Amino acid sequence: MNNNDILRRIRYVFDFGDSKMIAIFGKADHEVTRGQVSDWLKKDDDPAYQECSDTELASFLNGLINDKRGKKEGAQPKPEARLNNNIIFMKLKIALNLKAEDVLELLELAEFRLSKHELSAFFRKPGHKHYRECKDQILRNFLQGMQLKYRGNS
Repeated sequence: MNNNDILRRIRYVFDFGDSKMIAIFGKADHEVTRGQVSDWLKKDDDPAYQECSDTELASFLNGLINDKRGKKEGAQPKPEARLNNNIIFMKLKIALNLKAEDVLELLELAEFRLSKHELSAFFRKPGHKHYRECKDQILRNFLQGMQLKYRGNS
């Protein structure tokens, strides 16, 4: 999955308008224009399509955490220069304040089964012996489960 797909899906799940998207970036101290947001959300074959960088998506996810859970005191976390599915998954889990059971429930809504041990492997540090890379299929199913829970079957 690319960053633009993830941005589009999150926007759809929570029914965010352009103004809300800009505000979320702002909550992570990242200024964006309506034009930038619009270009990131366009389909891949649109001539005005712009690729959303890892840093920009990380800023959005940090802003989403601040929006959903409140801004924490002190310096804000720096957006990652390189994102992977594990980091994206973790940031969504934090933003929605989900426990392992909640994540498994969302995956189940998308008819995807995973054990608690398999799930915890995605949230470990990369050097850990039980660390496992989160594949696109798992992130896609998680986003699908989010859509079913927060948006309904529409």
